[in-house]
Amino acid sequence: MINMAVISLRDIIKYLIKITIVIALVVGITKYGAKMKNNISNAKIVNTNAFTSCLETTLPSIASTKEDKSKSSNATNPLKLGLSLELEMLTSLNEKEAENEESNIASASNEINSENQSEEDSNVEQAKTGLKTEVQSSNVPNKYTVQYNGVKIKNETDYKLTKDILTPTININTKNILIFHTHSSESYTSSEKYTYKPTGNFRTTDKNYSVIRVGTELDKQLKSYGYNVIHNETLHDYPSYSGSYSNSLKTVTKILEENKNTDIVIDVHRDAIADTKYAPTVKIGDEYAAQLMFVIGGNGSKAEHKDWQQNLKFAVKIQEKANELYPGLFKPIILRYSSYNQEVAKAAVIIEVGATGNTLDQTLVSMKYLAKVMDEALK
Repeated sequence: MINMAVISLRDIIKYLIKITIVIALVVGITKYGAKMKNNISNAKIVNTNAFTSCLETTLPSIASTKEDKSKSSNATNPLKLGLSLELEMLTSLNEKEAENEESNIASASNEINSENQSEEDSNVEQAKTGLKTEVQSSNVPNKYTVQYNGVKIKNETDYKLTKDILTPTININTKNILIFHTHSSESYTSSEKYTYKPTGNFRTTDKNYSVIRVGTELDKQLKSYGYNVIHNETLHDYPSYSGSYSNSLKTVTKILEENKNTDIVIDVHRDAIADTKYAPTVKIGDEYAAQLMFVIGGNGSKAEHKDWQQNLKFAVKIQEKANELYPGLFKPIILRYSSYNQEVAKAAVIIEVGATGNTLDQTLVSMKYLAKVMDEALK
């Protein structure tokens, strides 16, 4: 092993400055010795200085002239020049080191933030496939009127759902995925892990315990698969529940104007049935997940929505893959007249995550499996 000593630039400069000071001292002492030989002249100089001092009292201009000469003498004094040089150079070095330190701190901060984000994404537990699934018993039956390739649909309109309408032949731009919440304060039954103080009937403005937290989980999961996700956490139903859809439409419209070619728009809700006994659940492997449900809007609102079939095709596409990977994760799709703002994009849907009887724990598990399904379906 070879031992090497590392000498910094600062140490080298200090060493050179010290040598300069030593030389200056030698020169100064030599000159001082020469002056000692002129004691008699020095005595005369003292007398002259005394006389000059008296003149300075009465004639200030003389003092000023003397001060200027003193400054000039100091400038040529090797000792003082060396000390001054060292001070200036050290000050310059300290300032430069401070600048470098600030730059390094800023750079390190950016690296840490980037590493934390990457670590957070890499720490997301993605769903596994090939697991046994089992729908848990519920006191609300899953009714449906139409079935396409195993996907069940409860048609609450008079639209005739043909095979052509239901076949999920749709081209989707997956560049961006927008997640938002029209009924942002919808919440769930408290659990040991997620206990909160309600600010309404199964509602809360605390974003850590409402459907907004569910959206955050879906956001994280989808990002772990490489998708660019925009998650809006605006409260659209508080302080007034009335006008929620008008409020969320303004939000979504603005986001879509700023993010062109965004096709996938997901409005995350919770089933409105306010009954703790209603908790639609599916067991996937050893985990319990809240069941999901698509709600698709038709062309029955004031806003024209002739392309509602595109939204339905997207829901069918996703649910087909869910039935393949995790049968029972989704309840039957509901089709209604109201557009629910789904005219904004061709893959705009409502996804109801569980009901009031479910816990937040179960809904977060659901998002893990939903993200896996979406990734497989959108590849």
